[in-house]
Amino acid sequence: MKLQGKTIVLGVTGGIAAYKSADVVSRLKKQGADVYVIMTQNSTQFISALTFQSLSQNYVVTDMFEDPKTWDVEHIALAKRADLFLIAPASANVIGKIAHGIADDMLTTTVMATEAPVYLAVAMNTKMYENPILQNNLATLKSYGYHIIDPGSGRLACGDVGAGKLAEPERIVNEVIAYFEKEALNLAPKALAGKRLLITAGPTRESIDPVRYISNESSGKMGYAIAKVALEMGADVTLVSGPTSIKAPEGVRLIPVVSTQEMFDAVMDNKEVDVIIKAAAPADYRPAQMSLEKIKKKDSSMQIEMVKNPDILKTLGEIKTNQLLVGFAAETQNLKAYALGKLNEKNLDFIVANNVAEKGAGFDGDTNIVTIYDRNGTETAYDCLEKEQVAKIVLDRVVQKLSV
Repeated sequence: MKLQGKTIVLGVTGGIAAYKSADVVSRLKKQGADVYVIMTQNSTQFISALTFQSLSQNYVVTDMFEDPKTWDVEHIALAKRADLFLIAPASANVIGKIAHGIADDMLTTTVMATEAPVYLAVAMNTKMYENPILQNNLATLKSYGYHIIDPGSGRLACGDVGAGKLAEPERIVNEVIAYFEKEALNLAPKALAGKRLLITAGPTRESIDPVRYISNESSGKMGYAIAKVALEMGADVTLVSGPTSIKAPEGVRLIPVVSTQEMFDAVMDNKEVDVIIKAAAPADYRPAQMSLEKIKKKDSSMQIEMVKNPDILKTLGEIKTNQLLVGFAAETQNLKAYALGKLNEKNLDFIVANNVAEKGAGFDGDTNIVTIYDRNGTETAYDCLEKEQVAKIVLDRVVQKLSV
């Protein structure tokens, strides 16, 4: 269990989203965490302390001045006990109080006393969330090192439609897990120290004329996440990236490219590394000829002759010597068959496959749902995870392969 041995203090504030906090507690417990809940008086109007006591199997604090249940000074004891402090939902009221150092109840007093990382999962009416005072308070908390879990968008309990919905419990718990995974990564020996990694990311663009091009929906987020985590694991990272809006992690050597041919050339120029991870989605075809002038619209249909681009991954598989070669397969059907075909045809060590038509696994999202098919015949499927978590899984597999 990913949170085994960790103590999470959960603050629950007043708001209709408080009912989701019960699911958060349940999920944290299933991951092995010891959970203590502090409720504001307002939150008890929406959900009972008994619910949280049953789920957490710990006494729930609701009143700063009730008789103490232990000889410890309770807010100090919980502040010291916490490995991570989570407030979900975090209302505008409690955000404002924490941002300005107001400690007038058990929750705000305990937050003020803790040295643990604090995560606030924001939830409120859209207009409240958009209010510049609230946004300034969030900016202040971020400057102090607090972690903000932004709300989702949709129809709110008040009837408004917009930003302000509490993030889904699964996402909140994944944020908590990601913190401890990153902490463990920072404390652990650098598993990829001394290793050179070449990573590709993003789409490519194939020009039709000076103002039009053919491309795809790839955002580059998966490749950039791999580059970031690889850097944290001590690797020397070169990132060959098609056009994206993402800033490369500081310390990564970035080689920006536009077309598939440019990506092919950049990869071939830098292929003398220990590991190559092809997470990019280069265009398979390009126009046979680019028009030097903008093609004008006509009444009749337009046909564009296409020619095949070089297959970067297949070429790498054909010429590889001692490199570890990892591919990605973004499919919409027959995932296993296509992934295994690509694994064998392109001489890969393992392949990370996902169905981009599946919710949570699309190109431009922050999450992915992957299955890893290995050269040794193993098949490992993973639930929906943040892309940095997927990156860690992929790189852990790389470390295992390198150690064999």
